[in-house]
Amino acid sequence: MTVSELETEEARAAAAGGDVKRDYVRRTFGQIAPTYDRLNHLLSLNIDRAWRRKAIAALEWTRAPAGTYVDLCAGTLDVAAELSRTQGFEGRVVGADFAEPMLRAGSGKAPRTIVWPVVADALDLPLRDREASGAIVAFGIRNVTDLDASLREVHRVLAPGARFVILEFTTPRLAVVRSLYHFYFHQVLPRIGALLSGHRSAYAYLPRSVANFPPEGELADRMHRAGFSEVGWASLSMGIAAIHTGRKA
Repeated sequence: MTVSELETEEARAAAAGGDVKRDYVRRTFGQIAPTYDRLNHLLSLNIDRAWRRKAIAALEWTRAPAGTYVDLCAGTLDVAAELSRTQGFEGRVVGADFAEPMLRAGSGKAPRTIVWPVVADALDLPLRDREASGAIVAFGIRNVTDLDASLREVHRVLAPGARFVILEFTTPRLAVVRSLYHFYFHQVLPRIGALLSGHRSAYAYLPRSVANFPPEGELADRMHRAGFSEVGWASLSMGIAAIHTGRKA
């Protein structure tokens, strides 16, 4: 095997889950941190900004504007920073991610008095039971090694009545859209991502991780099993992404 083939095989194995996934995700996202934001906006044609705003609105933070919120798998803190700038928000956001270079790449996006970056695994959040007024994760939940355990961990830290919002890529259902999506996601995006980031496997991992992630209905069922009520989801941009919401009773 060539180096390129070995890296692609590693990405495929990580996307499928198992023991290799945690180390691969932390190492790879640490390596692409310097170019992560620029490539995200470029490869999504800036649509990701609008998706994040919709997800933040779904959080219903106005119920507790001075509360503590969790940005799970926070990456470069885009969501945390956006929430901190929202008019009327008076609380704090704990930006939790286990890839420290990603958090460092996002430093300066918001005052440290409002956004608190914390190096932490999604399976072991540094918050007390019922401490958080809400939680959100954008394009990160598919990277955790144990989805059900992470859902239960979020449920643990949420206060009664608090909302949990998941923004994640999905596979479009319309055949024409799905064909175009697969061509871009599997052929175009990995090549551009590798060229601009200098990392061969990171953007090969992305489409594979989406393909291995549960579809919308199954994710909603697993949120229910983790203890969330009022679970629902809405598609975005013809099914390219979806926002799932749930509430802790």
